[in-house]
Amino acid sequence: MSRIQELIARQILDARGEPTLEVTVTTADGDFTAAVPSGFRAEPADGTRRDGDEDKYGGRGVASAVERVNLELSDAVVGMDPTDQEGIDQAMADAEADDGGQPGRRPLGTNALLGVSMAVCRAGAAKKGIPLYKHINALAGNPTMLLPCPAFAMIQGGLGLGGMPFRELLVLPTGAESYAEALRMGVEVYAKLKAIVTEKYGAAATTVGDEGGCSPPGLSKVSEGLALLQEAITAAGHSTDVVQLAVDAGASDLFRRTDGGGYNLDRFLRKSKRNTGAGDGVKTTEELSTMYKQLAAEFGVVSFEDPFYKGDWEGHAALVGALGEMVQIVGDDLLASNADKVEEAIQQDAVNGLCLELGRAATVSVAIELNNQARNAGFGVVIAGRSGETDDTFLADFAVGLGTGQIKAGAPARGERVAKYNQLLRIEEDLGDRGNYAGEYWRDPWLLQPLTRARSLNM
Repeated sequence: MSRIQELIARQILDARGEPTLEVTVTTADGDFTAAVPSGFRAEPADGTRRDGDEDKYGGRGVASAVERVNLELSDAVVGMDPTDQEGIDQAMADAEADDGGQPGRRPLGTNALLGVSMAVCRAGAAKKGIPLYKHINALAGNPTMLLPCPAFAMIQGGLGLGGMPFRELLVLPTGAESYAEALRMGVEVYAKLKAIVTEKYGAAATTVGDEGGCSPPGLSKVSEGLALLQEAITAAGHSTDVVQLAVDAGASDLFRRTDGGGYNLDRFLRKSKRNTGAGDGVKTTEELSTMYKQLAAEFGVVSFEDPFYKGDWEGHAALVGALGEMVQIVGDDLLASNADKVEEAIQQDAVNGLCLELGRAATVSVAIELNNQARNAGFGVVIAGRSGETDDTFLADFAVGLGTGQIKAGAPARGERVAKYNQLLRIEEDLGDRGNYAGEYWRDPWLLQPLTRARSLNM
């Protein structure tokens, strides 16, 4: 029987040139490796373990997490059956508890746990002789597998980039007939957008953010960015009913804890433009809610992520009450891929969508439980990458295996982003006629029965 023989962790670099963790699990079937993504900020809140040694990588190294994998976690899981995903993830949780772990505190590090969990999952698939996405599907209780609708990051702003206040403006090819067609639409819109941005703001304006979206420094208002996307969609020969718009506001970055509260949408503008009317200005919660309603009406925005400060449950709930029938309201910072917070959101009707990040969930088993918890509540689920991605394609298999209907892995550009989108092409090819694309069922994929929609391989 194939069992885990060895764990080896190493420090590698993510797409931003920052240290992250990679783990290799060895069994009789071979070596199976996984690379861990990381977020934008220093990550104490999500449990990522970093060294803090300012003389090496500015304190961002992960050598201590490597050591924890090679010692504590190795002792916990070597000898176990790699198909026992839940048992292995629990053994790691027990090892963490023995090391002083408490709810909300991860001394071993989320990155250490996730690296082992993902690599083990690959080893389990190999032992069963099936593709990774099918193994994940079995672990999740065999929900209908679907090719997800990609939410492509087209324009980026907010913290770290400046200009437009929100983190991302995205497009979703919900009207495509296959995943391959959806990818083609995204690529075509992205190409047209870069040409339009170059003409309006100059060649330097096509500089991209961590997720690959354009970041024009001259872009000040959200409405201007959405208008650019509509122009690019039309220029690419598509309808805005087929390629729809979404917003990741990241509003916690705009929240004012002093000066009377509210949201400063001019925060990231150049000083010469602040408070001049060039941007969206300072807004109360009610005014920001009105702005979202106007954007939904004028531009047909179908999804808002993190529309308010992560502590404002009432604001989120009010927006769900106003727009929730037609628009997805997604919790990312609000929920932090945490089961207790998801349950609170369910009880308060605070959101109707979960942004599920493996990097915050810590293990594959916990991420599957979160997906099931949200799905049972009727939430849409967005499988999301992070700003510090690698070329690991686990995310693509995870989205198909869970049948979530949505994936947000960045722009159709940059190698670490395209790696996920290319893996989805391979999975679609492998599934053949069984490879249904979520399409118009992107929010509620459980309503799409297998083999009921004609597929087009028109690429």
